[in-house]
Amino acid sequence: MSLIWLAQTENDLNFDRIINNVTLSKIVHSIIIIFVAYLSLFINEKVNYWLSEKVPNRFRLIIKQSLPLIRAIIIGLTIISLLRLFLRLSTNNLLALTGTVSVALGFAFKDYASSLIGGMVALFEMPYRVGDRIQVGEHYGEVISFGLRGIKLRTPDDNVVTIPHNKIWTEAISNANDGALEAQVVADFYFAHNVDIELVMKILYQAAYTSQYTQLKLPIVVTMEETPWATHLMLKAYPMDARDENLYRTDLIKRSKQALANCQIPYPTPWGYEKS
Repeated sequence: MSLIWLAQTENDLNFDRIINNVTLSKIVHSIIIIFVAYLSLFINEKVNYWLSEKVPNRFRLIIKQSLPLIRAIIIGLTIISLLRLFLRLSTNNLLALTGTVSVALGFAFKDYASSLIGGMVALFEMPYRVGDRIQVGEHYGEVISFGLRGIKLRTPDDNVVTIPHNKIWTEAISNANDGALEAQVVADFYFAHNVDIELVMKILYQAAYTSQYTQLKLPIVVTMEETPWATHLMLKAYPMDARDENLYRTDLIKRSKQALANCQIPYPTPWGYEKS
């Protein structure tokens, strides 16, 4: 039924009334428009990243998060300029052409169109932004690029993963910082059941409180749960910059283990309890 409607729509369209005369001057003009748009996108990206690293940290994410919006504006103006150059965009012609193109793209580029729509939704609903640290499926990392079709994540292993926007329809997206500069870091520790819990919790708290990475304006929390073979303690705190997540976790574990070793805190082993 849709194919029949598409054929009827194409017959109803008078392309001679829609398409302007294609001249060499218009072709050259269109090449210039595309070149200016590409150059604008390139300069915008370079200036944005340069400026975001020069301003104080509290403004870094705000500047980076403006990149997708500016990119969308540049691409939108470019498309409009090219359409005005080659087409007569009256109201009737625009409606008829939009319907035909939409149906054609829906059949030919279903997944791509879904990603484009997902990108527009993500631009306004903001489940993720540039600078956010997110988990999509098995992939976790920092959003370093926000394109029309998808985003790019830089993982803790320094790999770059491209994820299409249409994942927002089917995948749960976990966002660690949601636009903020800080993201909570959790360091896990396991101890023997007969450990001095008050002493251990105090040591872990002090390890986070005295770390050079810790954002002291946000809470430091030590939580505990029991397992059959050990007592599991979790040190939860925030670094001043989410980009220092791995360095911060390493610093917390290093400082805690040094203090625990000095106090001879027992760890669980398969053969019994062993002192650190």
